[in-house]
Amino acid sequence: MNPIIQEITAHQVKKDITPFKVGDGVRVHTKVREGDKERVQVYSGIVIARKGHGIHETFTVRRLSYGEGVERVFPVHSPNIEKIEVERESEPMKARLYYLRNRTGKAAVAIKEKDRAAEIHAQNEAEKAARATTAAAEPAKSN
Repeated sequence: MNPIIQEITAHQVKKDITPFKVGDGVRVHTKVREGDKERVQVYSGIVIARKGHGIHETFTVRRLSYGEGVERVFPVHSPNIEKIEVERESEPMKARLYYLRNRTGKAAVAIKEKDRAAEIHAQNEAEKAARATTAAAEPAKSN
């Protein structure tokens, strides 16, 4: 990017952005102005793309609304975005998840989540082994 443009837009770039990636389930809190009132509206869905860099960076969030797919593009550094919450993390195999557009129902939101089952299984096995060693170390109680 041009260094002059970078210098001009440096004060507009947010520094406290929640780290998220393509495939994550997010809740985007946006400011909505209706007349002279302002409120916060939440848009939740799956991030299917991130594009650009610097002040021009955007991300696309897709969700199903009444059986119809709805996508919305948000600028990452927009002053109208109050915060971004990551609901669930995933491990996508692609940089863009446009293939979700052709899916319906549960398949449209099914992305491989981070595999925590293996971690939990390893913890359980370690606890069993620890219990077995403590049980073997204790002398047998007689009645």
